[in-house]
Amino acid sequence: MTGITGGAIAASAVSRVALAALPEPILQTSPTTMPPLVPNTGRTYNPVVTLNGWTLPWRMNNGVKEFHLVAEPVVREMAPGFKAHLWGYNGQSPGPTIEVVEGDRVRIFVTNKLPEHTSVHWHGQRLPNGMDGVAGLTQPAIQPGKTFVYEFMARRPGTFMYHPHADEMTQMAMGMMGFWVTHPKAKHPMIDEVDRDFCFLLNSYDIDPGSYTPKTMTMLDFNLWSWNSRIFPGIDSLNVRLNDKVRIRVGNLTMTNHPMHLHGHEFVITGTDGGPTPKSTRWPEVTTDIAVGQMRQFEFLADEEGDWAFHCHKSHHTMNAMGHNVPNLIGVDHSGIAKKINKLIPDYMVMGERGMADMTEMEMPIPDNTAPMMTGEGPFGSVEMGGMFSVLKVRRNQKSGDYSNPGWYKHPKGTVAHEYNGPLAEPARFKSGGGQSMPRSQRPVTPMEVNVRKPNGGHENH
Repeated sequence: MTGITGGAIAASAVSRVALAALPEPILQTSPTTMPPLVPNTGRTYNPVVTLNGWTLPWRMNNGVKEFHLVAEPVVREMAPGFKAHLWGYNGQSPGPTIEVVEGDRVRIFVTNKLPEHTSVHWHGQRLPNGMDGVAGLTQPAIQPGKTFVYEFMARRPGTFMYHPHADEMTQMAMGMMGFWVTHPKAKHPMIDEVDRDFCFLLNSYDIDPGSYTPKTMTMLDFNLWSWNSRIFPGIDSLNVRLNDKVRIRVGNLTMTNHPMHLHGHEFVITGTDGGPTPKSTRWPEVTTDIAVGQMRQFEFLADEEGDWAFHCHKSHHTMNAMGHNVPNLIGVDHSGIAKKINKLIPDYMVMGERGMADMTEMEMPIPDNTAPMMTGEGPFGSVEMGGMFSVLKVRRNQKSGDYSNPGWYKHPKGTVAHEYNGPLAEPARFKSGGGQSMPRSQRPVTPMEVNVRKPNGGHENH
């Protein structure tokens, strides 16, 4: 494969003889967050942790880092008790994270085990045009059963992703995507060293309750909003040590924007898929909006202990797929009609007359292979969340490099909101009814005389 300078090149057929020359395809099917992959060859770097994912191993071949991606149908557990039939890479959706170092020569073999052709676009990368991965434009599509190879240099550090550019609507709606991180080769004036470095992709699906396969023709009305094809309570927590410098990298491959909100801390945007941001452009935020196709990396000092919510701030994106076409019945008394309906449908229950929080307490029957709309049990009861929601867990005694879940935070005495049982004074109310900036003038009302013409031609005065 030496001397490749143009477009992706197809291997003849995927036979045992051909595969013997390729890096072994490494597969992973567990949905839990894998430990960071510490490099044992090539340049050293501080590896990332892929939320509910993993980093793809590589082999060194005459100074080139070689990876092997396998595009294939996969089964992804999106939450406990709920699995989806998706398309992905190397056993999972999203595919494994690829980590390299600035200046690395990279060679990626892509084997297609899908029922249709595909390609891989290396989103945000500077590379030869023939390696950009747009089927029909920069390369022939990778047909089923074929293996192509991409080769280029990782020219600049940053946060990137990969995804198909062939039948893109279908293949991305089925979950084909993955993360790419290029680490700086030396100390960089705009890239700080951090203690913890997390990454994940935002993706969305339209899967009817009780079914397994996404509807790929959906444009906007998705019912599952996910991080790395996981939905709360199936999304792992981000576990860090008190006073760790933390970086979180997020890429958006859904069909809408997502305002990502972190509780308890302020962060700064330190990079996009265009590269690190100049330090003069950074300001503190607690929410950052990530548009479609964008990458954002933000950093903060984890200097507040506790279990801090981290989620998309679009409220319907923190719900799951029970169905959202529910009328607003707040204030409607169902007591009479509910008894009559129960004679016909014994399992019938009232939904929404006091709001939707009751749904977290109802043990209603739901279809097999379906996640409840709002779920997740915290130390004080139901969290009443779904979708794009997780928890940043900051602990004083979390060891360096330890990413295990420390359990629920033990609050110091007197630091938890509680019920007030003292006397309640009559609230003071403002007596004025308010006014208008331009009130109407109080003109005297002049009586008016109206002539009414009747159908029979007569007249009547009023």
